[in-house]
Amino acid sequence: MNNNNSNRIIPQPQVQEGNSLREYINLIKLNFVPIFLITLTGLIVAIIYAINAPNIYKSTTVLKLSKPQGSILTGSLLPEFQEFGSDRFIANEIEILKSYKLRAQVSHALIDSFTVSKNKNNFSLVFEDPEEAKKGNYKLKSIDDLVKMLASNVSIDQKRGLDIVEINVESHSPIESAIIANAYADAYKNINLAYNREQLTRVKDFLAKQREEKLAELGNVEETLKSYQEQRGIVELPEQAKALITQSSDIEAKKNATKIDLTISEKTLNQLKEELKKRNPEITNFIENYSTEPYMKKLQEQIADLKTRRDRAISDAGPNSKLVKDFDQKIADLESKFNNQLSVYKAGILASSPEEIKKLTSQVLEEETKYQALSASYRKLAEISGDYEKKLSLLPTSTIDLARLQREKEAYEKLYLQVEERYQEAIINEQSAPGNVLIIDEGLVPLKPAKPNRVLIVVIGFVLGIGLGIGFAFIRNYLDNTVKTPEDIQNRNINILAWIPQIEGLDVGDKEFEFIVAKKPDASASEAYRALRTRIKFSKLSSETTKTLLITSPTSGEGKTTTAVNLAGSFAQANFRTVILDADLRKPRVHTVFKEKRFPGFTDYFFGQASFEEIVRKSQVNNLDFITAGTIPPNPSEILSSEQMTEFFKKLKSNYDYIIVDSPPVIAVTDSEILSSIVDATILVVSANNTEIDLMEKAIQLLNHEHSTFIGTILNNFTYRSGYGSYYKYYYYYSRPTNGSKKTKMKVS
Repeated sequence: MNNNNSNRIIPQPQVQEGNSLREYINLIKLNFVPIFLITLTGLIVAIIYAINAPNIYKSTTVLKLSKPQGSILTGSLLPEFQEFGSDRFIANEIEILKSYKLRAQVSHALIDSFTVSKNKNNFSLVFEDPEEAKKGNYKLKSIDDLVKMLASNVSIDQKRGLDIVEINVESHSPIESAIIANAYADAYKNINLAYNREQLTRVKDFLAKQREEKLAELGNVEETLKSYQEQRGIVELPEQAKALITQSSDIEAKKNATKIDLTISEKTLNQLKEELKKRNPEITNFIENYSTEPYMKKLQEQIADLKTRRDRAISDAGPNSKLVKDFDQKIADLESKFNNQLSVYKAGILASSPEEIKKLTSQVLEEETKYQALSASYRKLAEISGDYEKKLSLLPTSTIDLARLQREKEAYEKLYLQVEERYQEAIINEQSAPGNVLIIDEGLVPLKPAKPNRVLIVVIGFVLGIGLGIGFAFIRNYLDNTVKTPEDIQNRNINILAWIPQIEGLDVGDKEFEFIVAKKPDASASEAYRALRTRIKFSKLSSETTKTLLITSPTSGEGKTTTAVNLAGSFAQANFRTVILDADLRKPRVHTVFKEKRFPGFTDYFFGQASFEEIVRKSQVNNLDFITAGTIPPNPSEILSSEQMTEFFKKLKSNYDYIIVDSPPVIAVTDSEILSSIVDATILVVSANNTEIDLMEKAIQLLNHEHSTFIGTILNNFTYRSGYGSYYKYYYYYSRPTNGSKKTKMKVS
């Protein structure tokens, strides 16, 4: 017997290239059941969630934010630059809307709305436990908890490219969502208005304080004057003293009023300078140098002197006198020079200022100029007041104190009237100062819930279920290291003789159709065994005819005994005298397939306890005999490697055309390795989705010894019809009776 396999020609299936898409489709087909179950689960979960998900209502308030023109922080000097930094301005305002302070105000407003509401069930977010609230246990959240809640239930967004901001509020109660949306708009509008009126409010508060102080001072002076007159018995003053007192009180009142204006200007200037210093400290120093420049300072002193002299002329000669008109003309000329020079300075400063602070720079310069002018006026008025004080000191001694008290009283009266007038103007200015927020749409009570979108949830659940199912299939395939298709074997340069489809019932333990070629010869599995028989018969394995075939597997449970029995049956059905030998002396099974006793078997023949005729038994298939294992020996390997075994094979060859040998798994024990060296051909059976690729390769490595007779593998339990597709241009054919007579050919690929 020649065991040289170098000239063996085994027909192999041809691989069809470029089938990656088909592989994916077949993978999905093979895993259809788990994919379907996962998809169905996802769909059911989505449906249950969609049915039970509570309704969420959304109310929206739309605001238009205008960039303030007069703000010291954001205003722009020139009209063409009014839109500069609008996006940054809107972003800043959105942060104010999201601030803790504003949310706290909204929280208080929400609690107030709940308190005055007659129907407490119109609220949801204010309750610590909404379920308990349905039972009448209205336990409210704290302000801090409400502030945190608003951060997650309220979204504030700018419409792209517009000065429009939308405030969207979500709640399980439609009325509550509208209340919160409108509370947000109102709170922000009030904060914005207060911010825009901040400077005017500061002036008003200062004037209110001055008003109270001057009124108190006036009262004190009046009481002092009254007491002095009562004590001295002096009621009237000389005409000369009265005129002097009137002129002196006018100047004193103007001096004090100028001092108040100077104080207001100083506060405003300091505020502007602080803001400008944060942005560009160099410009602040530059402005101070310009405003105190000698020429500018001299012009301001001259204007202040002329205005003071004009005021005295008005007191002496009246407002329509020629002297007053001359003063007005001179003052106008000096103011024109001053303004021209100021324009030059302003242009120089603004030319080097960044665009975003030009308005602020201009305001600082103007306020600095105003402050210097008021300072000059105050100094001049103080000088004149001192002159009048000297004139008063020249009056008769008996009238000096009374004159001074009378002058002080009239000065405070005039000053108080001026402060009162300014205070009322400040109130009007504060109330008339507009904000830069316009509520376009108030939050309305939604009639329909915005969420959940139940149809979308179901669709997403279905799609997600499909995705998870397919993902499961791919992960399962990636982690599964078992042989699945014939291509898995061929890709490792291992010859594959055939693939055998699953026999119905065997996977659940039904052994009725294990001998399928005898029980159901028209089944696809029977045709597959016949194709295997043909492929082995016509393979030119050696110069001699192959007669002894060893069937083994990497491990147990892969179908080697079933394959051996059916392959033997297919040879017998082709009129070849065939015998199947159960050489598995560990766990023999051939006798169970034929429903016979295990002994006497060939080991009993070896030990002289049975004759050859006694161990050879007839099967239900013509031309097919079988020999069971017999008594299990303690040393199977020694028996299989003995000369007796070789002689036994020679005897079988003289009586049969084909001898099919069923042996133990090759990895578990060495029996199959021993037998493979004395048979004509060895076939390895692997089971689809059961045999690990590493074990298959290990088994082939063991069989490929020096005198190897290994010819290829058989892929057992392969579900080709449902999962494999048309990877190979290689087909099984079998006939199935139709209407009791007609045979139909069926392609297996």
